Amino acid sequence: MGRWSRPVAAALLGWLAPGPGLRWLDLGCGTGTLSESVQQATGPGSVTGVDRSPEFVAFARRRLPGPGAQFGVADATALPFRDGSFDVVASGLVLNFLPDPARTLAEAARVTVPGGTVAAYVWDYAGRMQLIRQFWDAAAELDPAAQQGDQGERFPLCRPEPLAALFRIALAGVQVRELEIPTRFASFDDYWEPFLGAQGPAPAYAMSLPERDRERLRERLRARLPAAPDGTIALVARAWAARGTVLRAAE
Repeated sequence: MGRWSRPVAAALLGWLAPGPGLRWLDLGCGTGTLSESVQQATGPGSVTGVDRSPEFVAFARRRLPGPGAQFGVADATALPFRDGSFDVVASGLVLNFLPDPARTLAEAARVTVPGGTVAAYVWDYAGRMQLIRQFWDAAAELDPAAQQGDQGERFPLCRPEPLAALFRIALAGVQVRELEIPTRFASFDDYWEPFLGAQGPAPAYAMSLPERDRERLRERLRARLPAAPDGTIALVARAWAARGTVLRAAE
């Protein structure tokens, strides 16, 4: 999944079209992919990233060691910043995994200057996140119990309507749009091997299977995927993005 986080971050910034010199907060910064994209594409005044994982924060600090970016460990529902500290708060591929996304959005709005922007994007696990959708559909054909691990079932915010409803709780002028990027694999093995890492719901499910059943899943996927004559596989990864504006006090 990590190889696709950079192009989808770029797609978000293309939609937001921010001006230079803004103060950014990367909420749930992970390894710093979105922060790096903000630095490279927007000419920010500052970039601050927070995440609840000390390991991710340490990685982000190594990734962006210069003075223009700062990273720290923080709870997304109790941010250690004053009201109106940032011009833009953005969250990349995180909201699905937070225990209280509504409170997180309220905190994001609190630390954003009135008139500023709060934005987030999540993978469309239920639809056109095809590399994952193909996996779970194949798994369910062989084992109906696999549906319990399907992110499309577990994460309601991966659909545009609940994502928009969440944003409207704390923000005005809410807009939702799709961010779609191509995901091209050099071969079936290029597609399959990441599922053997046991990190994330789909790999964890694959590696929980007995070897014989895992091989059946592998071959079912091979039969489903649209391979070109040269063996390459072209799929699409879609995320849903939302943006909203923090109301001014008089509003």
